[in-house]
Amino acid sequence: MTRGTGGPATPDRSGPPLDAGHIPGPPGHWLLGHVGAFRTDALGFLTQVRDTYGDVAQLRFGRRRVFVLANPAYIREVLVEKPGAFRKDRALQLARRVLGDGLLTSEGETHRRHRRMMQPAFHARQVSRYADAMVEAAERLAEGWRDGEERLLSRDMMDVTLRIIARTMFGYQVPEETEEIGRAIDTVIEAVIADTLAPVRPPDWWPSRRRRAVNQAIRTLDGVVYRIIGQRRKASEAMAGPESAADEGLPTGVAGGDLLSMLLAARDETDGSGMTDAEVRDQVMTIFLAGHETTANTLSWTWHLLAHHPEAERKLHAELDRVLGDRAPTLDDLPHLPYVTCVVRESMRLLPAAWTLGYEAVEDVTIGPWRFRRGDTLLMSQYLMHRHPKYFEEPDAFLPERWENDFIKTLPPFVYFPFGGGPRVCIGNQFALLEAQLLVAAFARRWRFEELAEPIVVPQPLITLRPRYGIRMRVWARHTSGGAQDASAG
Repeated sequence: MTRGTGGPATPDRSGPPLDAGHIPGPPGHWLLGHVGAFRTDALGFLTQVRDTYGDVAQLRFGRRRVFVLANPAYIREVLVEKPGAFRKDRALQLARRVLGDGLLTSEGETHRRHRRMMQPAFHARQVSRYADAMVEAAERLAEGWRDGEERLLSRDMMDVTLRIIARTMFGYQVPEETEEIGRAIDTVIEAVIADTLAPVRPPDWWPSRRRRAVNQAIRTLDGVVYRIIGQRRKASEAMAGPESAADEGLPTGVAGGDLLSMLLAARDETDGSGMTDAEVRDQVMTIFLAGHETTANTLSWTWHLLAHHPEAERKLHAELDRVLGDRAPTLDDLPHLPYVTCVVRESMRLLPAAWTLGYEAVEDVTIGPWRFRRGDTLLMSQYLMHRHPKYFEEPDAFLPERWENDFIKTLPPFVYFPFGGGPRVCIGNQFALLEAQLLVAAFARRWRFEELAEPIVVPQPLITLRPRYGIRMRVWARHTSGGAQDASAG
């Protein structure tokens, strides 16, 4: 594949808008269009499209027109300047069957109202109060590891982030059912993607094996979510002060201030209304699923990348040894761990958990020089932009050092956007970044990870970018109980 800034020159924007139907793109199947290429290798196919056609290219999924945007100015127009002209694309519309009207799937005034009511739980000061609970969960998981054992580390990361989101956001201790929850989430995500790419989608009532599995998965998740809501309602009624937080087993700073407590007590500043039980369920389900899946994938990809780049791993370990010694990290340590931040940013650049955004035009709209029709889908891929050779030297290389000296401030907006942008930017972006930094520090100070040869790690672009077969690793203890560095740490 030829690498370059790619494609034809951008048309002059000074004239009248040009019909987007004239935008070139690769040839596709006469009936399915580019569905087959997307199913086979979405990341490779989109990269080839960007390198061949440049800022914008036209695809077709069945009868749907899909346009790939690889220009940060165009992406900004969609996400920041004209968000009212779009709604979420087909994948998230289909996800409403599971998520209801949660933040990921709701539109218009419903989305704005819910976001206003949820925002206080994600303010920086509130998020910082969750730091100790995050580290505690990581320490508890790592205590159960044995030196030299093989682990499905991607599943471990799902487990720890699930427990963190349940405890910090909902004041709930996840029971020993995380594998069942994980399987249910996998079933739902895979079904949504299959339905998104299907040229013809059967109705929801069709009694297929997949539909039955999805319905069972939804029942499993609903059972967990409604149990969380019921327990929190009961605890809220009994809660009289900080002492009751300890009685409920909640982390410091969480009692009465976690997201679920806020949802149950919140009143819209414009009309004084609160959330119904169904609205609370949709938000809990959304945060429960999205709030742990993305960070777990970021952590899994970070260990994968470090295992293949021993120099970066050694530099990370040296920083952690110098700053932390033989103690767990705290919130106050993060300003003194700049390389941890560089590693996390570079991991999210190369293998972003949120790898693409799709928006469907609800009206005719002009983006750049092009006029798009109502019903067109505009695809904006973090994976493509984060590896764009116009903005990154050695774009496919893992180089955490590139983020030193405030490199991020030199990038145009929407070249690097792991959390999206505009009024629908990820509400939990500060939470997720803090969690990733603290967990990288907590695990890497005590352990190093050796990736096993089989199975080969392959990115799987579903709703999030996952390792298709998981990431299986051998864990090696870096420090003995006396605090001296183990020789195996290299």
